[in-house]
Parts: sequence; C-alpha cells; structure tokens
Amino acid sequence: MDLLIPEVGTLIWMLIAAGIVFFILVKWGFPMITGMVDKRNEYIDKSLIAARKANERLEGIQNECDALLKETRAEQARILKEATDRRDEIIADAELRAKESGERIISDAREQIRLEKEEALRSLRRQVAEISVEVAEKVVRKQLSSDEEQLSMIDRMIDDIKTGK
Repeated sequence: MDLLIPEVGTLIWMLIAAGIVFFILVKWGFPMITGMVDKRNEYIDKSLIAARKANERLEGIQNECDALLKETRAEQARILKEATDRRDEIIADAELRAKESGERIISDAREQIRLEKEEALRSLRRQVAEISVEVAEKVVRKQLSSDEEQLSMIDRMIDDIKTGK
C-alpha cells in the first residue's frame, strides 16, 4: 500500500463527496457569493458616483466661493476707496474751515488792536491836552500876575486876530 496513491474505492468516495460539495456550492453557495460580490460592486459603483457628485458639488462650491471672494475683495476695495476719498474731503474741509477761522481770528485781532490803538491815542491826546492846558494855565498865571501884563497880552491877541495869525 502506497500512501501517496489512494485505493480506487477511496478515490470514488472522494469524487462523490467532492461532487456533492460542488453541487451544493453551485446550487446555494456560488449564487450567494456572486450576489454578495454584485451587491458590493453595486455599492462601490454608487459610492463612486456619489463621490464624483460630491467632487462636482465641491468644485461648484469652490467656484462660488472664489467668485464671492473676488466680489468681496472688489467691494472691500471700493469701500476703502470711498473711505479714503471721504477722509480726504473731511481733511480738506477741516483745513479750509481752520484757515477761514484763523483768518477771521487774525482779522478780529487786528480790528481789536486798531480800536485799542485809537482809544490809546484818544486817551493820550486827552492827557496831552489836559497837561497842555494845565501848563498853559500855570504859565499864563505866572505871566499875567500883574495888571499890566494882562493888558499887554490882550493887546497882542487882538493884533494877532487882526493880522490873521
């Protein structure tokens, strides 16, 4: 008996058992396995289709996002330009108002100085006139202390009036 070569009876029973296993596998096993493989293939195909759709949606969303970002940047640039223009207008307006206000203050100060100068001149003239009158009064009192001097002064004044001095 050789261990590597089976007997004919064992060989037949092994063939019958293999045939029965093959028949059972063909009848119930292979259809179940192929059904599961088909379901798995269908699931993978559906997943691939869903992934493609998701990628397409993602690309669409990315494109929308890019367009929205461009629009937002353009709007931001426009708003910044408007803000800069408005700032420049406000600064120019403030400079103009400051200049006008400065000129008005200078003009008012000059007018105030002129009025105070005129008042000072009037006051000075008044004081000079009062001093002159006091000096003249003192001089005249001193010179006209006698009756002769008074008559002499009156004669001189009359002569001055006649000659037109």
